[in-house]
Amino acid sequence: MTRWSEDQVTALAPDASSLSAARKLASRWRDTGQHDTALWGLCQGSGAKPYQTIVDLSGPAYKCSCPSRKFPCKHALSLLLEWAAGRVEVAPGIADFAGSWIDGRIAKAAKPAAEAAARTANPATAEQRRVRVTAGLAELDVWLGDQVRTGLAQTDRSFRAFESIAARMVDAQAPGVASTLRQLPTAVVTRADWPEVVLREYARLHLLITAHRRLDELTPELRASIRAHVGYPNPAEAVRTEPAVRDRWMVLGVRITEDERLYTRRTWLYGRESRRWALVVDHSFGTPGFPADVPPLGLLADADLHYYPGAAPLRALWGERHGAAEPFTTLPTDPERPGTVAAALADHAAALGDDPWLRGWPVLLVDVVPVHTESGWYIAESDGTALPVAPTEQPWRLLGVSGGHPVTITADWTIEGLAPVSVFTAGEVIDLARLDPVGRSAPNARVAPSSNAADLTSVALLGTARRAPDLTRLAAPVADAADRLPADPALRLLESAALQDVFARGGVRAATAKAPEPAEDDTRRLLPHVASGRLSRMLQEKSPFLPEWFTAATPYDYRAPDALCGQLLDQAKANTELREPLLRLAGTRGRWLAGQHPEWRNLVRQQPATAPTEEVWQFGQPPERRGWLAELRRRDADAARETLATAWPKESGPLKAELLAVLADGISRADEPLLEAGLDDRRSDVRRTAAGLLTLLPDSAFAHRMTRRADEWVRVEHRLRHTELVVALPDTLDPPAHRDGITDRSVEFTYRWGGAPDVTAGRLRQLVAATPLGHWANVLGTPDKAVKAGIDDRFRQPIFDGWVDAALAQHDSAWARALFDAGVPTDVAMLRRRELFALLPMADRTRHLLDLDGSWLSEIEALLPAMGHPWPEPLAQHLILLLFERARAAARRPESHGNTPNAHRSLLSAASVHLPVTAASAATVVARRCGDPTWERAFDQLAHDLNHRSMMLEELQ
Repeated sequence: MTRWSEDQVTALAPDASSLSAARKLASRWRDTGQHDTALWGLCQGSGAKPYQTIVDLSGPAYKCSCPSRKFPCKHALSLLLEWAAGRVEVAPGIADFAGSWIDGRIAKAAKPAAEAAARTANPATAEQRRVRVTAGLAELDVWLGDQVRTGLAQTDRSFRAFESIAARMVDAQAPGVASTLRQLPTAVVTRADWPEVVLREYARLHLLITAHRRLDELTPELRASIRAHVGYPNPAEAVRTEPAVRDRWMVLGVRITEDERLYTRRTWLYGRESRRWALVVDHSFGTPGFPADVPPLGLLADADLHYYPGAAPLRALWGERHGAAEPFTTLPTDPERPGTVAAALADHAAALGDDPWLRGWPVLLVDVVPVHTESGWYIAESDGTALPVAPTEQPWRLLGVSGGHPVTITADWTIEGLAPVSVFTAGEVIDLARLDPVGRSAPNARVAPSSNAADLTSVALLGTARRAPDLTRLAAPVADAADRLPADPALRLLESAALQDVFARGGVRAATAKAPEPAEDDTRRLLPHVASGRLSRMLQEKSPFLPEWFTAATPYDYRAPDALCGQLLDQAKANTELREPLLRLAGTRGRWLAGQHPEWRNLVRQQPATAPTEEVWQFGQPPERRGWLAELRRRDADAARETLATAWPKESGPLKAELLAVLADGISRADEPLLEAGLDDRRSDVRRTAAGLLTLLPDSAFAHRMTRRADEWVRVEHRLRHTELVVALPDTLDPPAHRDGITDRSVEFTYRWGGAPDVTAGRLRQLVAATPLGHWANVLGTPDKAVKAGIDDRFRQPIFDGWVDAALAQHDSAWARALFDAGVPTDVAMLRRRELFALLPMADRTRHLLDLDGSWLSEIEALLPAMGHPWPEPLAQHLILLLFERARAAARRPESHGNTPNAHRSLLSAASVHLPVTAASAATVVARRCGDPTWERAFDQLAHDLNHRSMMLEELQ
């Protein structure tokens, strides 16, 4: 039995949550095996007895002792994933618990097969059904005539009206007709051109009814097509009696759709020798559990196909396979079937001539380029010959794969236009429906109907009782045929519309479109295939591990596969934190693609790949100018300062403060004159930025001015046993104090005293924050002594807040240690404590957390963000043991809510992101020792996440 790919397994998942849960069970399997089409294993769950899971790969079919009602359940999916990954060994025989079920399935399958072979159709039943269908279609034909006779604008177009006549067709055993009628209300509600759509479908149905009425006069092939469109059953046993067509069938496209829990898989096959198309359609109710007989996308197999009988045979059943599936890297070439637009239109016209009710026909277009224009999408050849893309399609992913270079496209040519299914490039078939649509923009413009069709539509809207159709305005071939149509105006309109529709679809002329300039090549190494697949899933799931992935990938400087560029740009648009690494990974192809999309153009700088020039500083956008100045500052601090000083008088707006903030990188006394000029600026944000930067220069004139004010406004009085700080701020601030940034910012500082806002406290905090910490060390001693000074209750909080501001701005670890140990009396104490904690040496931070026991979990969780990534190994072990203590407490007291994993959900989530991946084994050991099932699942989830991160990092190497 050929091992399945992971894509085949994931396609079986009933939903995303089941697949996600299945991936988490990888470490729980034992006694697994595979023999022929049988696959089995034991999966340890929350109970003492493991779940027995069996998969019959020939179905596939599933059996599991778990209580899940999903098929396949997460255990069956996990077992299949293990097998696909090569972690299940081939066994000489089937395990006992699996053998009985497999044997039972074989016996059960043999009996119906024998019955089917002996079963023959009952002529009386078939004739009875035909009579019922004929009567129902005759009733529908009268209804259709009444609709256009009265006028579409006056008839009832509600869902109820269409459902009523559709239900009548179901009663008449014409489900194909009923399905068409049920789709019309959606078109009426969602499309501006609904009269044209409704008239076209009415005409199509009338033509089908007329053909069914003359069924016995037609050829067997056309008779079979009509019966299929009406909805007559065609049993698989009967189809398999049709002649087998053996070929090496290549899988060029797969689409899965769902309608009211009925999943439908369409697989497009192309014969390597016969050059014939085939469409295999499988249905599954409830879950997408389709047979695994058809190879996955990109593989071919030597096999027999049995076509459903019809005038233009396309749908087929998979027959006997004559060899294992294998990949293909080339497509056959045939001068008689060149894969051009003209050949595609000719093939479609021929098929439509055989079966005028066809809704689509597969086409293979070789060496074409997707083109996005203001009027919509096109698929164009090198000479500009093009076909329009259906308005519902937005093939940005296809455009990313192409990059303006020729590719081979498999598509379905429909009345609306091309619906791309897959693209073949560089020896690989890429599924265009694999991901959610990316880069959605405005819908493509629909092709305006011809004046002939528009005239018929206007008559249908008004009704033939008010206006008769002028058939002389139709195309000449249609008008000639219309002379022989019935005299009844309503029927004459329907049949004229049917003729016009088939004539227009069969006689489509190619459009023209100019291909864009192709993207330049990106010479960087390609991201490994396994890593790109994982990244795609992580982007879809908005995984919290993405920052770590990009950090680990940065040294390798990979470029993303072209098919991933659209998804990366979509994420970059929404995720500002990861925008730069996302765009870097998208690379040259991503920049080219962003230039094509109106919502992506602003994501990338419209600059050449060479280093930015001084023109960026003079004429660039604000982000570009700021980036240019920051880069110059890193290379030459003096040049950046001089450049900014030269432009300073002309700068204005919010950008002025942002440019001044660039000086923080490598700030020195040489920057002081420009910063002093910033204190005199008219904009308050510029003044605040300048004052904040000057506090970083302890020897500046600004620092000396603040030190003098601190001496005057905060006196130090040494008492017998302690030191006292006495605050005496002036009631009114002088202009120099205002210039240095001491203002009445009541909105920013909400200190209160005596029931009213305390403006003085706010001024005090600004003073202390801007004063060099060395001043307080000179007058109070070491930071440990300073924080023990006596302070009036009114001013204690603003002074401590000012010290914290200064310690954080000046990155003083000694003051940070003293303030952290003393506690910070403020409303946002925990956030401030974390910032101070982050200034301590890593060894001190780790030692502090290791000294805290389980009663301090809240404190630990609040401080952990200051521990960087990943957390130190001793801290990881300590944290797992503390959580294990909670698990043991939960087992002893199940009724206690505070001991459940939900009560520590945020801590567990942070641990899964920041614990070192080597802690996975410890989490697994603890999970097995848990007496509480909810904690066991929590630790298993933690171990799974750590293993996921480990594999994620290994795949990048």
